[in-house]
Parts: sequence; structure tokens; C-alpha cells
Amino acid sequence: MAFNLAGGSTLSAVTQVGSRKLPPVKLSILMPVYNERATLISAIKDVLNVNFPCEIELVIVDDGSTDGTRDLYSSLGDDPRLSIHMHERNQGKGAAIRTAAAVATGDYIIMCDADLEYSPAEIPSLLAPVLAEEAEVVYGTRTFGSHNSYSYAYVLGNKAVTTFANVLFNCYISDLETCFKLMPADLYRKLRIRETGFGMEAEITGKLLRLGIRPYEVPITYKARTREAGKKLTWRDGAEALWILLRERSTPRLAR
Repeated sequence: MAFNLAGGSTLSAVTQVGSRKLPPVKLSILMPVYNERATLISAIKDVLNVNFPCEIELVIVDDGSTDGTRDLYSSLGDDPRLSIHMHERNQGKGAAIRTAAAVATGDYIIMCDADLEYSPAEIPSLLAPVLAEEAEVVYGTRTFGSHNSYSYAYVLGNKAVTTFANVLFNCYISDLETCFKLMPADLYRKLRIRETGFGMEAEITGKLLRLGIRPYEVPITYKARTREAGKKLTWRDGAEALWILLRERSTPRLAR
């Protein structure tokens, strides 16, 4: 089932809104949702209230929520930037992003979770190097401190996975598991991401590195939530990420 309220097509020329001239770029913000009743409305408002430097759409895919999250969608109104789609059963973050990317109409996409760990207000900072034609793929790099990290094991696991990727591909990236990954929509689709769960983060990075693409990194803030508040990532996801990276490194280089 899908409620598609988004209208219009990608801008073909500079568009003027009020006194602002918008560049000929449209950004699709992909939001996977699974049992986020407590944060969903705030997350959507945070995205739609950002003063973006280009046209945007917010594509939400509810991945089989069972906690009452689905009862909230009818209260969202008819904002033309909003498009809502439903999975009848839980399939995983990667599957939700795949659905969202398939229906997205933007030139570029970026993932944005509904758990309030990331600030949508910082998405324009990832867009800046793209609009300046300095980058094609941009990652938001998190910094971890005592006030914003979930646990030492979580931070150490993230660093271990990122270091493993750097060694395998002889590169240097700072934060492989970041949710904020911005890239051309066509490029994402060509990657043919097959992981349906959190492993999609490692698969995206592994395939980009196989293509010879080194993400441009922009520092962002981060506020981890606790397991009690709904954090879903576990150590098993970290172990899976290592295997996925090894698999991608052993696969012949992709062609653009």
C-alpha cells in the first residue's frame, strides 16, 4: 500500500522561490521506519523544516511497524514534498531503502533515519560540496564523545569495521557506518545493493570503493540513543559488515 503525495518532476532550470534561486538539483531524502512511534513525527518535522538550498522530497517507507507507528501517517497532512510507502511485513533497513530509492524522483539521494540520532539540519552541509561541483558522493562523519556515544563497544566496533575497510581497499574513510550517505540516485541504483538489513551500509561503501570512488567527508553531530530507547544495531551487524566488506573486496571491480 502506498500514499504518494509527492508531485512534480526534477527541476530542469533554476527555480525561484521567494527571493531565493534554487539550483537545478532535486534531493530525495529516504527515511526507513520501523517501530518509531515515539520519534517519527519529530523526525519528519525536522526534515521538512530545514531551509534546503534546493528542491527536496521526503520518501518514507514503513517497514512493517507494529507499535502503532502506522496510526500516525494520517495526521501528516498533504505536504507535496512527502511520499509514504508501506511494507506489509518487516524486511530490514536495506529493503526499505531499496523501495524508497526505486520511487525517488530526485537527482541525489540521502538516507535519514527516523530515530533522531542524526540532525536533518546538517544535510545542507553535505549538499554544499555537490552543488559546488567538488564531490559526487558525500558522507557525514560522526565524532564520538562521552555525551553522544551509545557505548565503548559500539564506538570500538564502528572503528574496527571502518579500519577493516581502509586496509582492504587501501583508502582512508572515517565513518563507514554513518547513515548520512549522499550520492546521485542513478549511482545508488547501479550499485544494486542486495543486503536487506544493516549490512547495506557496508555493501554501499564496499561497492563505492571498488568503483574507485572515495567519499568526500563532512563532519556532523550525532546523538546515540540507548537500547531501551529503541536502538536496533547489535554486534552481529558488525560481524556481518566485516564479511560483506571481504566479499566485496574479493569481487571484480565494478564498471561505471
